[in-house]
Amino acid sequence: MDDTRDIASNCRQYAMCKIDFLGTGVCASGLERQYVTFYPQGRMLLYAAIADGKVPVTEKAVEAAASCNLCGKCDYQCYFVTEMRPTKVMKALKVWVEEHLAAGKPVVREKETVLLREMQEIVGHEWATGDRGVAVTYATDPCPLAEPTMPDYVVMPKTREEIAQLLALFQSNGIPWVARGNGTNILGLALGKGAIIDLSRMKGIQFDEKRWLARIEPGVTAFELQREAVARGYRVHTAEPAAALCGSASCSGLFSLFSTTYGTAADNYTDAEFVGNDGSMFSLNDKNAPNLFAFARKEQKPPGICTSLSVKLHEKTDDESGVLVPFRSLREAVTFSRECAVRRIGLAIGILDMEYVSAFISPIRTLAAQVKEILAGRLGMACMVLVIGDKHAMAALREMGHPFFDQRMVTALTLGLPSLASARWLDLISEFTEDEPFSYLKIRGFAELAEAALAPSPQKLVQDLDAELRPLFEQLYARPELTDLVWLNMFRITSSRIGRDRHFFPIVIYLPLEPGLIGEVTAALGDNAARQGIANSLGFITPVDDGKRCVMEYDYYADQTSTDEVRRARQAIAAAGGIIDDFAARTGTITPLRYILYQGYCRKEALLYSRETP
Repeated sequence: MDDTRDIASNCRQYAMCKIDFLGTGVCASGLERQYVTFYPQGRMLLYAAIADGKVPVTEKAVEAAASCNLCGKCDYQCYFVTEMRPTKVMKALKVWVEEHLAAGKPVVREKETVLLREMQEIVGHEWATGDRGVAVTYATDPCPLAEPTMPDYVVMPKTREEIAQLLALFQSNGIPWVARGNGTNILGLALGKGAIIDLSRMKGIQFDEKRWLARIEPGVTAFELQREAVARGYRVHTAEPAAALCGSASCSGLFSLFSTTYGTAADNYTDAEFVGNDGSMFSLNDKNAPNLFAFARKEQKPPGICTSLSVKLHEKTDDESGVLVPFRSLREAVTFSRECAVRRIGLAIGILDMEYVSAFISPIRTLAAQVKEILAGRLGMACMVLVIGDKHAMAALREMGHPFFDQRMVTALTLGLPSLASARWLDLISEFTEDEPFSYLKIRGFAELAEAALAPSPQKLVQDLDAELRPLFEQLYARPELTDLVWLNMFRITSSRIGRDRHFFPIVIYLPLEPGLIGEVTAALGDNAARQGIANSLGFITPVDDGKRCVMEYDYYADQTSTDEVRRARQAIAAAGGIIDDFAARTGTITPLRYILYQGYCRKEALLYSRETP
C-alpha cells in the first residue's frame, strides 16, 4: 500500500501502536499527551480527516503533527500486524501542517464554552477539550455497522471521583456521553455525541498476591496487566492485547482459548467498582448494588463506568508447552476438543481455521496465502486444534495418539515458512505412507528431517519483508517467544493479524460443543457471507464448562474504504443475526453476543444455559 491517503484511511484502529508488544518502545508523544490524537493511530485518522476536508487545521492538530519525531516505531508495530507503514503518513501530516502555517492560513482555535470550563475545573485544563482535531480521532470505527459520529468534547479523568463529578455534570446539562477504554471493541460502541470519556489515564495496578488478585483501573490494557502478572509468576485471563481490560469485561466478558480452564464472565473477577450513570458509586459486592450477576436475554444498556476490577491471578508452571493438532474436518476437530475438555486435558484449547493459522504464523500476507494453500490444499488440513498444557497434559495427548506439531516443529515450521512449498519438503512428506492422516508427524526423527528440509532461520522468514525493516524483524524472530505458542496465546499477540488483509467483524456465539450443530451453524454463516460476496472464515472455537458448551467466533471481512463492500457486509451481518436467532429458537441453547453486550459481569452459567426468549 503506497498511497499515503490509503494507508491513513485503512487504519484498523486496533490500538496496537499504544502498547509495547514488540519491545521496541511506544510513541513518546502519546505517552505524554495521552489523547489518541498524539499516537500514530490518531495521526492517521487526523491526516485522513484533514485531507478529506472533514476538519480544519486546529491548534491541537498543529501540536499533534509537531509532536511526532519520526522515530519509526509505528512502522514496526503496524507492519507486524497489518503490513502497513504509517511513518509515511506521519511525515505527510507534518508537511501538510507546516505548509499550511507557512502560507499564513488560519489555525482554528478551540471554542470555549461554560461546559468545557466546568469539565476542565474537574479534570484539569489540559485534560478536557472540544478541539475538532482531537474530536475527529474519536469519531470513527472500521466496523461496517458503525456510523461516524463527531463528539463535542473529549475528557480524560484520572480518578473515580472525577468520573462521578463528570457524570453528575452531564446529567444536569442533558449531555450524552460514552466511556472509552482503548477504543478497540471494533463494534462502534465507543462512538457517540456529546462527550467521550477517555479512561486511558487511569493506569493503576495493585497486586494482592496473598489473595490471588490484581486490582486494576479502566485504562489498563490486557498486555500491560499480563506483562506485570507474568513478571510475578502468574497469568491473568485477558482480552486482546491492546484492549482495556475493564471495558472488555464490562462489554462482553473475557473469553479466549484459556476460557477452557478459566471460564468467562463472572469467573474472571471477584469484585468491580462502578460509577453509576447518575454519578453514584457502588461495587458488585454491595448488597444494595444493581444485580449485574444476573443475565437477561435481551439487549442492555451500560450500567455505568467500571472504575476498578479485581481480577484473578493464576499460577503458571515452568513446564507449559503448546501443540497444534491437524484434522481433515471440523467435525473431527470438535470431537477431539470435546474429549480433551471433558477429560480436562489442557489449560487452553482452540479449534483454529486454516485462514487463522496461516495469518497467525506468517509475517506477510503473500506468505500467509501460500501457507494456507499448502497446509489446507496440498496437505489436507481443514483446521488445527491448539492445546496448551503442562507436561502431564502433553503426556496425555501423546497417549491419545493423534499426530501433532509440537513446539519444536512449530518453531521450525514458522521460521522455515518460505521453504514450505519447496519440492524437498513436500517430497519428504510424500515418502512416508500414511496409515492415518498426518502420520508422518509421529515418525521418530521427523522433526530433525523437517528442520533439514525447511532450514528454518529468522533470516529466511523475513527475506521478503520490506528491506529496511528486515534487520529489526530478524532480531524479533530470533527471540524464542515470537514462535512460542504459550507466550503468543497468553499475550494474544498474533491474533491481531486476523484483520491484516481487511477489517473483520466477529460474530460471537455460545452454543453446545456438538459437531453436528456447529457444522450446521458454520455452514449457514459461510453460505450467507458467500451470497453477499463477503470473505469469511471460522475464527476459533473454545470449549468451556468441561466441554458442555463452547464460545465460537465466526468472522466476516470487509474493506473499510469500500462503500459497496461495507454495504454488502451490513446485509450479511443483518442476515447472520436472523440465522443465529433461528438456530436459537430451534435448539434453545444458543446465545449470541448482542445479548451479552454490557452483561459481561454475569454468571457464566446464566448465559450458557439460559432458555429465556428475547
